[in-house]
Amino acid sequence: MALACAVPAGAAAMAGAACAAGYARDGQVITVAAGGNLQKALDAAAPGDTIVLPAGAAFTGSFVLPAKTGDAAITIRSSAIASLPDGIRVSPAAAASMPKIVAGRAGQPAIRTAPGAHHYTLAGLEIAPASGVSVFDLVALGDGRETSAARVPHDLVIDRCYLHGLPGEPLKRLVALNSAGTTVEHSYLSDAKAEGQDSQAIAGWNGPGPFQILDNYLEGAGENVIFGGANPSIPHLIPSDIEVRGNHLAKPVAWRQAPWAVKNLFELKSARRVRVDGNVLEDNWLQAQVGFAVLYNCVDDSGWARVEDVAFTDNIVAHSGSGANVAGDNPAIGCEMSNLVFRNNLWIDIDGRTWGGNGRLFQVLNGPPGVVIDHNTGQQSGTLLTLGGRAGASLVLTNNAALHNDYGIIGDGFGVGRPSLDHYAPGSQVERNAIIALPPGASAAMYPAGNLFPASLAAAGFVDPAGGDFSLTPSSPLRRAGVGGADVGVDMTVLREHTRGAVAPGDRR
Repeated sequence: MALACAVPAGAAAMAGAACAAGYARDGQVITVAAGGNLQKALDAAAPGDTIVLPAGAAFTGSFVLPAKTGDAAITIRSSAIASLPDGIRVSPAAAASMPKIVAGRAGQPAIRTAPGAHHYTLAGLEIAPASGVSVFDLVALGDGRETSAARVPHDLVIDRCYLHGLPGEPLKRLVALNSAGTTVEHSYLSDAKAEGQDSQAIAGWNGPGPFQILDNYLEGAGENVIFGGANPSIPHLIPSDIEVRGNHLAKPVAWRQAPWAVKNLFELKSARRVRVDGNVLEDNWLQAQVGFAVLYNCVDDSGWARVEDVAFTDNIVAHSGSGANVAGDNPAIGCEMSNLVFRNNLWIDIDGRTWGGNGRLFQVLNGPPGVVIDHNTGQQSGTLLTLGGRAGASLVLTNNAALHNDYGIIGDGFGVGRPSLDHYAPGSQVERNAIIALPPGASAAMYPAGNLFPASLAAAGFVDPAGGDFSLTPSSPLRRAGVGGADVGVDMTVLREHTRGAVAPGDRR
């Protein structure tokens, strides 16, 4: 039965289109009934309109966000959006308050942007593939083939949405972020997984940014979040001005018994001006790669790829085969790295025995300039720092606290301590680090002067390392022992403040 339309003055033509599509229009609100034509609503909507979808209703297809003239956002939202508080991360338990957008066409996203589409907000939606339907990108904000900035979608928001694959069924990517001015916030992205190929919660390679990824649960087998990797179609494009803050990046431990290709939790292959702050990254193991949780590694051969001006600060990285790998410059493809900072992070259960791999805390290869590793605390099973590849790294290693284990700081072919530092990172600043529990045969004389060598974790004076509290006791020898009289190791007070809320009650492991 046709719906009656309440039409404001001067809107008769648009009201006729609305009625023909099977939804009611009242002012700037378009309500699409269950079974209505969502695509016609999208086509008819004007900037500033809100399209309301009933909670619990399903809309199947591959829906396109058209390019419009005007810079007011078109919002597509749940009728029960009030039950999803603004600024609070959703979980799968909220699905009953959401309409469901179903990708029902093989190889086609559930939602994608037309070239140049802009100013859209998706709020309070569940988005998933139909069972048995092979989908490459669940939501494609840009398809990666745009060849000019004018065709890149921009000013896009995904807010309080639940995007997911299906148990046991592969899905390569939840969000393709090949756009500009895009925010993904307060959302739950899960079950991105594939066998024999990479899969991601979020991946971007042909969008200039800026990007904000704020307060989400992000789950992907290959890389939970990655920027770069594929050659961009837009000349000289580097994803830039990226903020990743307050998220929980994790892989279900049950996937260790599954065939999905597992690589790392966070990766940059081409990106600049990146801030990764206040996140919890956990559960990563040896499978398709060697088990590093964080990887910076240029591989695209565009000739202009860069990884530069990256700050990885105030994060917790836990339960991984290794910590961070900075693979360094790659002159063969023209890629350079510079100004890479790791500051005030806690790395716990970095253990090759449990998770596979070599248990290294940091690895720096091929001589990148401007690597700063400062005020980190590590509980790892392997080296504190491994160096290799081309010599010439410019390194600042200060105020860190971590176990020495067998080899401490070592470079390929040059032995423990100063010989490796002198070869691979000559002139670097390596001081006021607490290198804990030297093994038999090792001594402080093997390292540059000005470092500390507590005999054990207990001697270092942490409050409760077994319980994950690496605050310093009042009598700790690490207090005021750092550069400029700072404490050595992570500042747990700052870390707790920045990571508060990163793990939400509805998140899974």
